[in-house]
Amino acid sequence: MYAVVEINGKQYRAEKGLTLSVDRFDAEKGSSVSFDRVLLLGGESLKVGAPYVAGAAVKATVKDEIKADKVMIFKHKAKKDYRLTQGHRQRYTLVTVDEIVG
Repeated sequence: MYAVVEINGKQYRAEKGLTLSVDRFDAEKGSSVSFDRVLLLGGESLKVGAPYVAGAAVKATVKDEIKADKVMIFKHKAKKDYRLTQGHRQRYTLVTVDEIVG
């Protein structure tokens, strides 16, 4: 069984035992979270929500909080003596799917 779940405005395909890296949200490491914005439930039969499947939820455990690789941003304008270097590291929360209810 799998589910398409909306977490922080983005959609993820969740299966039992799968580890997802989602945009960071406030939760303690090792805590249990439940996502109730389930858009689709798949498996033997398909349930599509309008917009969400009623009574469905994805239960997960927060494993860790990580940072992605650094992305360097370099801007310049030719012949204008303008250079700007900037770096960015996106933060993610790792969650492991424990159960899909629905």
